[in-house]
Amino acid sequence: METNILLESGTGEVEILEFVINNKHYGINVIKVKEVLETDNLTKLPQTPPTIAGLILNRDEIITLVNLKYVLEKNSEVSKQNTIILCEFNKSRVAFNIDRVVGTHRIGWEKITKPDNLFADSLVIGNIILNDKILFLLDFEKIVTDINPKVGISEERIEDVEYKDRSNIKLMLADDSFLIRSLLRDTLTKAGFSNLSFFDDGEQALNYLYDLVEEKKEKFIEEVQILITDIEMPRMDGHTLTRKVKEHKILKNLPVIIFSSLITDDLSHKGVSVGADAQMSKPEIGNLVKLVDELMIKNKAH
Repeated sequence: METNILLESGTGEVEILEFVINNKHYGINVIKVKEVLETDNLTKLPQTPPTIAGLILNRDEIITLVNLKYVLEKNSEVSKQNTIILCEFNKSRVAFNIDRVVGTHRIGWEKITKPDNLFADSLVIGNIILNDKILFLLDFEKIVTDINPKVGISEERIEDVEYKDRSNIKLMLADDSFLIRSLLRDTLTKAGFSNLSFFDDGEQALNYLYDLVEEKKEKFIEEVQILITDIEMPRMDGHTLTRKVKEHKILKNLPVIIFSSLITDDLSHKGVSVGADAQMSKPEIGNLVKLVDELMIKNKAH
């Protein structure tokens, strides 16, 4: 089963693939899914943690199979025959084992609610009420980063960035992941940034900008020079946020960088269509710093 569902960018909707593990219903953004398939060629590896089921072969490509059943249910039994979701994000491909796929649903981001703050460190980034049941939208990036921190954003990735005083640059950052916000704060501070404003979702960020424009009109740019946004966020996604900023008669001059694990050659056209000034794939935090520097130089030239 190949997924080939393309939504117009910035509509505020997302396609969610619903799947089941141990009678619980979960969801993943279809954009991350390359295909769903059955495989019987699992090769188990010696001395690997229970979170790694082994390796599978897919069209001559060797792919790591994450034991999602263990991650979620601490069930370490893995058979050779598996239903898997093959995904691509953070510039890498990885597979996850599941029990079965239910289907796809088109859902407005505003219908996806944030988990309770008690679960700030959980693997669930959103709750969806669908047909009298709750779908848990999983943080697949966190699942992979927890297994191997080197594939996520980390302070190690900023070692090649020259530290300099960047306190004059006022950055707005919108990302729903507590983990990513913390890592961004740590790494950007190490690069010399100190004027950082963080928002949990696109709606929060947009309301802040609207209030700023109402108060300061064109001088809003004194308070924020660049907006950096994720794509996947409850309440309002990054594509919709970017489109609304670029359609606004005053805010349209605010540079917007989309910083997301979903930026690939196949999907970058979505950011272009909503007017993003630049796009950068997570976890390249070092390149993000260089991009901010370049945009600031470009803006001064204008």
